[in-house]
Amino acid sequence: MAKCDFCGKDVKFGIKVSHSHRRSNRTWKPNIKRVKAVVNGSPCRVYACTRCIRSGKVTRAV
Repeated sequence: MAKCDFCGKDVKFGIKVSHSHRRSNRTWKPNIKRVKAVVNGSPCRVYACTRCIRSGKVTRAV
């Protein structure tokens, strides 16, 4: 469940290249946190990336 509910950021795939140029698959996962936020006027638990939390897209519920 590595996907942000606000911006849609999710896992990206690519190729890891070593010093000897041997190639293997790898993934980049976003920094996802499970936070309690206000969605449609009611507090609920959602998955949000730290960039959305920091920028103010997520209104935290207390």
